[in-house]
Amino acid sequence: MSLLDLVGQFLGGGQQGNNAALLSTVLQMVNNHPGGLPGLVSSFEQQGLGGAVSSWVGTGANEPVAPQQVQNAVGAGQIQDIAAKLGISNDEASAKIAQLLPGIIDHLTPNGQMPASGSNILEMGEGLLKDFMKSKDQQ
Repeated sequence: MSLLDLVGQFLGGGQQGNNAALLSTVLQMVNNHPGGLPGLVSSFEQQGLGGAVSSWVGTGANEPVAPQQVQNAVGAGQIQDIAAKLGISNDEASAKIAQLLPGIIDHLTPNGQMPASGSNILEMGEGLLKDFMKSKDQQ
């Protein structure tokens, strides 16, 4: 499933505003993680998830991760902050991030390459959301 498909699932429901906030919040988490996207990838590798995260960066299918694995990699405090910001439980936040993160990282690493140093992850993600919204309006 592509990131656009995942965004479509999240934005297609009755909680459209909350789901858009979730996508934006996850992009901010990636952007603000110590070391940025490479730092986040390293955090997953340190948790023994190098194969999964390599699949997200690579050009093949994205391997899934469990919500608990996401929490271990990004930290319980980060999950709590996101959950509080969105008004959802920690478990729900971990589950949603586990669904979105592989596609987001895949989108941010076209052709299996990390973005150039200094790339604005938020702008890259906003471009994806705008493209999705445009295609949804045309339906």
